[in-house]
Amino acid sequence: MPICQLSQHLVNQIAAGEVVERPASVVKELLENALDAGATDIEVRIEGGGRERIEVSDNGSGIGADELLLAVSPHATSKIATADDLVDISSYGFRGEALASVGSVSRLVVVSRAATSDQGASIEVDFGAFSSVRPAAIAQGTRVEVHQLFGQVPARRKFLRSDPTEAGKVVDVIEWLALGRPGVAFRLFQHARMTLELPAVDDPQLRVEAVLGDEFKGKLLPVDLSGAGAVAIWGLIGRPEQAKASANGLRMVLNGRPISDRGLLHAMREAYRGLVEPGRTPVGFIAIDIDAREVDVNVHPAKSEVRFRQPALIHSALLRAVRSALQTANLVPNLPMGGASLGSSFGWGARRNESGGVNSNLSNDFNQHLPGDTSANAWQNASFTPHASDGDRGFEFSALRDALTAGGTLAVGGTLAVGQAQSQAHHQINSEGQLLASPRPATRFIQAGKAWLITFDADGIVIVDQHALHERVMFEQLRAKLTVGALPSQPRLVSSMISLNGEQLERLEASQELLTRLGFDVRASGPKSATIFAEPLFLVERKVDVAQMIVGWLSRERATTEDGEAVLSEVLDMMSCKAAVKAGDALSDIEIAALLQDLQCVERATNCPHGRPTAMRIPFRELERRFGRG
Repeated sequence: MPICQLSQHLVNQIAAGEVVERPASVVKELLENALDAGATDIEVRIEGGGRERIEVSDNGSGIGADELLLAVSPHATSKIATADDLVDISSYGFRGEALASVGSVSRLVVVSRAATSDQGASIEVDFGAFSSVRPAAIAQGTRVEVHQLFGQVPARRKFLRSDPTEAGKVVDVIEWLALGRPGVAFRLFQHARMTLELPAVDDPQLRVEAVLGDEFKGKLLPVDLSGAGAVAIWGLIGRPEQAKASANGLRMVLNGRPISDRGLLHAMREAYRGLVEPGRTPVGFIAIDIDAREVDVNVHPAKSEVRFRQPALIHSALLRAVRSALQTANLVPNLPMGGASLGSSFGWGARRNESGGVNSNLSNDFNQHLPGDTSANAWQNASFTPHASDGDRGFEFSALRDALTAGGTLAVGGTLAVGQAQSQAHHQINSEGQLLASPRPATRFIQAGKAWLITFDADGIVIVDQHALHERVMFEQLRAKLTVGALPSQPRLVSSMISLNGEQLERLEASQELLTRLGFDVRASGPKSATIFAEPLFLVERKVDVAQMIVGWLSRERATTEDGEAVLSEVLDMMSCKAAVKAGDALSDIEIAALLQDLQCVERATNCPHGRPTAMRIPFRELERRFGRG
């Protein structure tokens, strides 16, 4: 085929393939035009998920009748004029191709009236064919209608998903743009029924909560990095337990523009490292403001991807801002109690054994940890106060709570030594260096089921997973030791051989420097084997099967990667998990006391390195409600 000049219509259709992917893409382009026109009220109407009809109306500055033809022509825009303007783009759109692209694959109707005009005008583009400009009645602003999207491009139309799916994508687009513009009202109608309403608000937090949903209302953590440097960051982020399996719950805008950036997503995940389980992504909204000259938005047809002039600066700023927000928050989650009674929730009272008697395992478990007398004298500070009034349950729960929080003689387990000498000898914590707030040190505890440590703080009863907490403690201790040198190593009296495949041997070779720092001496000794000559001393003391652990780690794809911090965290995580106390290990009072003390002395003590919580809290207010004391 000889070289020939493509027709303008075909050029527009090719451009539409990049700009107009689905109905949501059309809505995004039209909303951005409305926002660039200064609109404060925008209404969207769709039918058939947007493939049959899309209508976007706004109260912006409008388009004059003499400019309507240019507005729907390719590469015509009012937002840039010279090449120099490309380095300082503050508008959403700037290429001047959106309306032309949409008009080439649909029947497009644009009706508008400029602020300086007494009469509106309209123009129609029928799959690339332009009509003349006609007078039209309309208030100030613009209404754009898109009918039969991809109606003459069946190859594109058949790739669209179901109507509900396409409508859901439209909702996502509206919400994402609305997050960056809280002062603009947005409404969405589907088949004449309003399905989304976001009124204009002065407080951005109200808009974020409205978009994320009621489950996050009042539970989001504020992020604020402003007043210093070239980057300003504001946002609201979810607690670790609110993280989602996909990244859809995390929205970011740059200078008001919705963006998807892998570097910024990496910063968010790094900030939450060890607080959420692998494969899950935190929820929230992050708004970043920088000088427009420091970012290039002209790198993707949909303008959702950007290129920063100083990506490391933006990455570190976001990482610092989110970590600071997490540092100041108490991340011990409250235990979900549902709607069941305490008896059914915890298996108390109603649980019976096979012979019909009451199961006494729980009471026995409590009794075996009581320090001597198990009579009611141990509860004297609970202030059981009988009353003559009908319906009273015989004691004041507030007095019980006061006894607990005051560190009284309500002893149902071991007692932490809190003498002045020991307090001074124990770890001293710099509040600025403590990454996450934790429950205050307890003075009473029990071990239940050889797996759970039950204590309390100022807000409620705290149930600690002994394995998860010890795993976090060991992880942080190992990481701290690595900052000053290699871990202590112990040579084996008799070396041992392990079997490895070719891929595992490659990972072993690539990991030699890291393994040496960790106290291992493991070297390839054959085409399918390696020999262990030395191992970390603490793993020997904890009786860990080192051979099994090394084979397991080298079997993971992440055993070697460019992200050295991620590799180090993963292997330290595995070592800590193998060496930590397990569920079923009976602990002495001294061991429990030392472990609980680490809740305030260890970074990120509220979660194990895998991201699972180390503790849950039953709030006193919830107990008061359950006992009818609310």
